[in-house]
Amino acid sequence: METGLHWIDRYGYGAIFALLMLGIVGLPVSDETLLIFVGYLSFKGTLQLEPALATAFLGSASGISLSYAIGRFIGLPALLKFGYLIRLRPEHLAETQRWVERWGKYSLLVAYFIPGIRHLAALVLGASLLPPAVFARFAYSGALVWSASFIGLGYLAGDEWIRLSPLLHRTGTVVILLVLCMFAIALALFLMRRTHR
Repeated sequence: METGLHWIDRYGYGAIFALLMLGIVGLPVSDETLLIFVGYLSFKGTLQLEPALATAFLGSASGISLSYAIGRFIGLPALLKFGYLIRLRPEHLAETQRWVERWGKYSLLVAYFIPGIRHLAALVLGASLLPPAVFARFAYSGALVWSASFIGLGYLAGDEWIRLSPLLHRTGTVVILLVLCMFAIALALFLMRRTHR
């Protein structure tokens, strides 16, 4: 973890892109802590906020696109057979598959906020042959909300980020998930009202 923070501090935007892309694919990186640190560095002026947000979004979007492509071209049977090579346990894949079957394409919006699910949801949706345009719409919206949320937390925390980082990680995830749930409910109500007209 310290190495990731050091790389971002030293190499800036390139490290943000690479670490988030690899983290989404499955590298054991604390993505949220990295994003909060990026927000802190933006607060300090070491990084510029807009390029940092753009780089975090592009890294996240690239990582989830790579996971989707792997799932789409390799498929679930191969993932189950060779998953042990990337420490992918069948029970984790089965749990993610149930979660994705329940929530469908909307799972991509929320998956970023749930470690474990974040790494596997795109694989499962790719293997289920979700159309690329639908994948892109939901996955990239989720990438933008996720990266902007945690960078925003780090920016707002400012110099307190080191002390508050574990708390921000936990509460930030819960608050953002609640906001997403409220948004989903509001959208469902809006669509129901529209169909009854």
